[in-house]
Amino acid sequence: MSEIAIIMAAGLGSRMRPLTDNIPKPLIRVHGMPMIETVIKGLEKRGMSQIYIVTGYLAEEFGYLRKKYDNLSIVENPDYKTRNNISSIYAVSDIMGYDNCFICEADLYVSDETIFQAELTQSCYFGKFIKGYSDDWVFDQDQNGRIIRVGKVGTDRYNMCGISYFQADDAALIADEVRKAYEVPGNEQLFWDEIVDRNLDRLNLCVHPVRDDQIVELDSVEELRAFDPDFEKYIGVTDER
Repeated sequence: MSEIAIIMAAGLGSRMRPLTDNIPKPLIRVHGMPMIETVIKGLEKRGMSQIYIVTGYLAEEFGYLRKKYDNLSIVENPDYKTRNNISSIYAVSDIMGYDNCFICEADLYVSDETIFQAELTQSCYFGKFIKGYSDDWVFDQDQNGRIIRVGKVGTDRYNMCGISYFQADDAALIADEVRKAYEVPGNEQLFWDEIVDRNLDRLNLCVHPVRDDQIVELDSVEELRAFDPDFEKYIGVTDER
């Protein structure tokens, strides 16, 4: 079965201000390359039939990617200012369920593209094992490795790292449940992963382990500076756009 990828790039990137006052966080260059392109290049090597980027904040800045990558489409999320990231999955819910599907965050620095070459035989979240307490998104698993909770806070758990993979039937289920939830008042601030958590009894999800150095999440200017001390020399570079 063919595979598609959805890359969520609609957010404001407020924790990375002032860098994100004029550029979306996924387009900030790390070691010379926009973060989103480290994700795209890894997906391209796997052979995606189509990559969909969901944009919102400063959406026009992503336009150059359509010229650079032949199989890439941009979908605008009109609700990114008023709703949480459930709105980005809602924006592409009509194309989900026909193919196996990666769902990726756009503000990741993928330092090892081979993570996308893994043989994935069931729906899964990519996860980093964190020893000790974590207040981030984590996965609880049963003795067989099946995910039984997706939520914040845990100890000695695999942590979410921004990449997931769903078989077509599971992607269709998630899209349908997102559409249902989207119409219910009070659900405006849901994360799409909360929809997954609500339906774990209908999804057979596992964790696909990755190493800490294969995917790097940079949430602040301080973290960016520590990871790439030379990042400032790339600010304003537009030669690839």
